[in-house]
Parts: sequence; C-alpha cells; structure tokens
Amino acid sequence: MKVNVIGGGPAGLYFAILAKKAWPQTRITVFERNRPDDTFGFGVVFSDETLDTFETYDRESYRAIVGHFAYWDDIEIHFRGTTHRIGGNGFCGCSRGTLLKILGRRARSLGVEIRYQSEISPLDPITRDADLVVVADGINSRMREAFAGKFKPSVDLRPNFFSWMGSTRPFDAFTFFFRETEHGIFIGHCYQYEPQRSTWITETDPQTFARAGLDQLDEAASARFVEGLFAKELQGHRLITNRSIWRNFPTIRCERWVADNMVLLGDAKATAHFSIGSGTKLAMEDGIALYEAFRSTGGRDVAAALAQFESQRREEVEKTQHSADVSLVWFEHVDRFWHMDPTRFAFGLMTRSKAITYDNLALRAPEFVKQADRVVAREVRSLGFDADTSQPLPPMFQPFRLRSLALENRVVVSPMCQYSSQDGMPNDWHLVHYGSRAIGGAGLMFTEMTDVSKEARISLGCAGMYSDAHEAAWKRIVDFVHAQSNTKFCLQLGHAGRKGATKLMWEGIDEPLPEGAWPIISASPLPYFPYSAVPREMTRADMDQAIADYVAATKRGLHAGFDMVEMHAAHGYLLASFISPLTNTRRDEYGGSLENRLRFPLEVFRAMRAVWPDEKPMSVRISATDWVDGGLTGDDAVEVARAFADAGCDLIDVSTGQTVADAQPVFGRMFQTPFSDQIRNEASLATMCVGAITTADQVNTIIAAGRADLVALARPHLVDPYFSMKAAAWYGAPGIHCPPQYLAGKEQIFRNSARDREEWRDLRRKAKPKGHRDTWKEAAE
Repeated sequence: MKVNVIGGGPAGLYFAILAKKAWPQTRITVFERNRPDDTFGFGVVFSDETLDTFETYDRESYRAIVGHFAYWDDIEIHFRGTTHRIGGNGFCGCSRGTLLKILGRRARSLGVEIRYQSEISPLDPITRDADLVVVADGINSRMREAFAGKFKPSVDLRPNFFSWMGSTRPFDAFTFFFRETEHGIFIGHCYQYEPQRSTWITETDPQTFARAGLDQLDEAASARFVEGLFAKELQGHRLITNRSIWRNFPTIRCERWVADNMVLLGDAKATAHFSIGSGTKLAMEDGIALYEAFRSTGGRDVAAALAQFESQRREEVEKTQHSADVSLVWFEHVDRFWHMDPTRFAFGLMTRSKAITYDNLALRAPEFVKQADRVVAREVRSLGFDADTSQPLPPMFQPFRLRSLALENRVVVSPMCQYSSQDGMPNDWHLVHYGSRAIGGAGLMFTEMTDVSKEARISLGCAGMYSDAHEAAWKRIVDFVHAQSNTKFCLQLGHAGRKGATKLMWEGIDEPLPEGAWPIISASPLPYFPYSAVPREMTRADMDQAIADYVAATKRGLHAGFDMVEMHAAHGYLLASFISPLTNTRRDEYGGSLENRLRFPLEVFRAMRAVWPDEKPMSVRISATDWVDGGLTGDDAVEVARAFADAGCDLIDVSTGQTVADAQPVFGRMFQTPFSDQIRNEASLATMCVGAITTADQVNTIIAAGRADLVALARPHLVDPYFSMKAAAWYGAPGIHCPPQYLAGKEQIFRNSARDREEWRDLRRKAKPKGHRDTWKEAAE
C-alpha cells in the first residue's frame, strides 16, 4: 500500500511511525513544506496519561521524548498579590522543535521517506497518487481548503488576542500570571519545556488589546511591551520571539474528516484552545486512532479504516474541544471573576473546563480544597449563620438564606412534571413523590410546573392551583413535608401558552391532543411545530385574566403553606414566549425591544410579589439562551435577571432553550451552568443552576467555584430520593436531618461511607502515575 502524508507535524509523523512499524512493506512518504531545522513555536505539553499512551505504542520515541522534557507536578496561580500552588497534576513540557526531530528520526529509521521543503499543490496529481492521503498540514491546511466542499470546515475566530513567545526564565510549575493595568487585564500562561527555555503566552481581551495599542506594534516592539508588563514576573529574563504575532485563536471543526481516500488529522481536522494544552496531544492521538482503525480492519482496507476512524474518534475529539471551549470562555471573561476571593478565583480556574472537580482536587491538593471550603463558610457567616470556618463542611452542605427562608444545604430537587394529575388535582402519587424526596434531605424542593388555570395546562395530566380542592390537596402534601423533614418547599407556577393542550410526555412530547384540546394563547400566533395548533395572540383582556390567575394561584400557595413561589418564564411557555424575540413578533408596546418584551412578564411578577409576604422569597425560572441565532443570549439573560431582581426577585433559576423546536443546544455535563455563572457574577444575583448535573462532586464544584448558590438535580432525584443523605454520609456531614424512623439506616450508611471513603482514597493514591520523571532519569543515564 502507498501512503502520502501531507505535513510533517506530530500527527502525520506519529501515524507514519506506527503504520511503518506494523506494516514494513507499506510505502510511506511525508511531504513537509519546511526545512528539517525550522522551528516554529516553543514548547508543547503532555500529561502523565498521554505519556503512558506514547509508551504503549512506541517505546523508542517515548524514551527519546521523556529524555528531553521538563517535568512538573504543580500549577501555580498568581492573582491580586496572592500565590496558590496546587500539586498532583503531572505534566511535562517538551520543545516542539525537539519533538519533531525525534519523530522525524524515528520515522526515517523505520524506512519512512520524508521530503522536506516540498511545497506541493493540493491539486497536483502526485498529492492524490496514493492509496491513502493523510492530510496533516496544520491550522492553515491548504488541502482542507482546496476540498472544503467535501470536508465542510467551519472556523470560530475567538475574540481574545494572544501572542506565543518564549523566555529564558525557568519554571518549576505551570504558572498563570494575572496582571491588571490601566489598559485592562493581561494573562500569562507559562511553563518550562527545556533548561533555560519556557513558553510564555500572553492573552488579553480585544478592548484591552486596542487600548494598549498592540495593534500598532511589530513583533519586536510587542515583545518589549510584554517584558515591561511582566517585568516583575520575568525576574530580569528576556522574552524570545518566533513568529510571535498577536492573533485570535481559530476553533476549527469539520463536518467530515474523510473524503475519498483523504483523511484529516491534527489541527487540519480540529483545534483545541491552548488553555488546556491539548493540541499536540490530540494530533498524536489522531495518529494512534488512525493506526488502530487500520489494524482492526486488516491493514489494507482504506475505506473501512477511514470510516471506522471517523466514527470512533469523533466523540473523543469533540469532548476535548468542548472542554477547550469552556476553558477559553473562562479566560475571555476573566473580569467576571476579578472581584472574587483569590482562593475561589483559583478554584474556578482549576475547575474551569470540568475536567478537574472538587473531589479530584481534594485528592491532589487537600489543603487547597479546605481553603476553598473556608471561603464558602465565611460567605455563609456573612448571611447570619454560625458556620465553622476552621473545619468547614463541604460547600453543598453549607446553609443558604433567601430573605427569612433558611435552607439547610444547597441541594435542590428540581421541578419535574409528573403528568399524573386528574383535572389538575395532585394525588397520592404526588404525596409519595414529594414526601420521599423531602425525607431524603435536600435543602429545597420544587413542585412540578403547577398551572394557574385549566387552560394553562400542558397536558391533561398536569397539576394545577386554580380551585379550593387543589389548594387543599397541595396543603396535605406541604404539611407532610414540613412535619417529616427540614426541606423547604417551593411552588412553581406557570402557564403553558402555545405548548399547551398536548399529549402526556410518554405519549409524544409536545404533540397536540388528537381530541379534547382547548384553545391556546401566546405572545404571537406562532405554532411550536409546523403541525402544532396555532395559538391566539394575547389581547389586553387575556393579559388581565392571566395576571388574575397568577395572583389567585399565588394566594392559594400561601394558604397551602408553601415556603416560596417561583414564576416559570422559561422553556417557551406563555411568559417565555414574550421574552424571546423568536416567539414575540408583536408590534405593540409588548414587542420589539427587550424592555418591551419583558413588560408583561414583569407585570405578572409584580402582581404576584404584591400578594406574597415580604419575608418570603420568590424566584423566576428563565431560559438564558434560545440556542438559536437571533434568539436570547447570555448577555440578554443578565438584563432579564436584573429586571426581575429590581422587581423583587430573590433567586434566578437559570435554565436554557426549549423555546423553539429547531434549537441546537450544546449538551454536556453541567452544560447550562455557565449561564448561571454569568448571571451570578456579572449581575451579582443569587442563582440556581440546573441541567445534566448528576453527582455530589459536581454540586460541590459549582458552589465552591461561585458559579451558582443552589444546585438543582432532576433525574438523579427521580431514581434516588436519598441523594442528599448518601452524599452527606460520603462527605461526613452528620447534621443532615433524618426522621427518627430512619435513624438506624442513617447511622449505618455513615459508618459504611467513612470506611468506603478511606478505601477509595487509598486506591486513588496507589493508582497515581508511575512517574515519568524516573523514566526521564533512566533515559538521561
């Protein structure tokens, strides 16, 4: 088989090494436009895990790599006069030029032909004259662009500017510097990659870049600027440049990685932001994945191998890109966190990409996590609680206050429609459902969306609060919750709007009722699906009736004994349909600008607040983004949240989407939390986050980082009402309430969890990487 590799970077060279080693008869030629000794960039980063992978696949090149790396175990964060040093990370830096020389030598020793200074045209017949063409020619891939119609690339040019330089200052940790200047904030990402050489990436936002006049400076002048900026941090050392121009990072994605006999690898295929240090790692792992695809399909079936490569590799690459996207957004909005306690700031930096969590850090750097716990405990003391700041509880078990309402912990049972009512009446199912979850120990529990009128229902199975009988039925449940637990109970009130008169969830989500439907209303006469019923555009009389319904339901909630009320203004329901420009096309004073679109929802909220006691809190659930171009954005959500806060809202319940049927949400762990983070830290408002949060570890991570004040979990509570009790046992928080009937069970789970946690810690300690530093010493000897 004949293979042409376009580009002599890490991806192409590593695939060539593995393929030639496995199938020596394969003719592999690497075409590289540069000379062998040309070096661009400075250091690259690998984790211990990545080094393990390299050792598995080619021990010879692995030993050469670790013989030339600089190893560190710590991350050091310099912020506002403080320094946090966090161990247990296990990374190494290696010169990019050295890495390419090592891989080039190894490839040639196996019989791979490398043609340097070969600038070949994508349309030259020699390029395609092979059984397999590996396209690994980097971010600015000429091959990818020449065949863009087949690969369908997209480029997201991020707003921050960065310059990749080097320095002679040594580092013994991956180091972040944060410097506030008259122009704005600058960030230094620094790490050593060989003796007397380190990478120094400087990053800043576009406004600061312009104010500093960096767009007017050439490479040498900008290096002198950065030297002055970080003079203290450079400690007398100079910066080194090598094509160190200021630029914006391009996040590249391709709909297809394979076209005919061509396959994209490395940065030609997909890029991951430098803040997670995964670019070269991804490239070499691409080479491994392509080799594995050929090995598992027999080594010669190009079509089968390429199909397998794309199908099996894509998920891992997209996961890494997602982590990189979350990480880069943190740096783009670092001013959002500038007011934070330095320990909380450092904790947020460490956990920004979701790859590292509270529990990870507790194993790696237990004292640092204790410092983060103390930050939360001090915050709790400022709310009037007697919190222990010397030996604080984990963040999820710290109390919280909303007006006069004191919550024992930060865990919330999210509102979850049960579709089990008859004529809006909650029944024994609801008594058991809510009662068991309250006994489970959550600090706060929400009802499902409870409708303010018969016509406000989503389905025939939805609960309501529009009759004396409903009020009495809910009071029975509320009384049980209060008598048997310390969980507080919030009534969520809503109106389905254009999403009403539909089937039960398990019969067909948002599908209209085939019979027995009722007239539906919305901000504008737009159906949810093309086949959905068309709602009537609300008149002033409709608005007045809706306000009256909300007020009546709020009063009933007070009579039933609820501790809190939430107004549902999310997910495309009635009030949300006014807020989003995608569902509000009105031409009167309730349409147009965001201020106008908020007018009616605010009228409803103010009317509810007027009849709800001042000492009791109220919240509003919003969709912070519509996940559609032209819809609501995170910046809009900040303004929406501020408007409700000004009207007396105490907590913003931050959800997203479900506004229109063609939304394109970006799912993943804790995927909606960044919007809560933005609202909390830009608008200085209390928030509750929801969405794909499944573990106590994630709850602690979110609270400790200051991304939300409360964390709501839905599906985990469906299958485990005692989620909070189990977490309290695991983390050793014995104060969690338990009914006397269940105390023996509580005592047992606390004993068992204490033992299991110690065993888990021991196993994790033993599972630490074997130490590539030792291999480095062996190689050097």
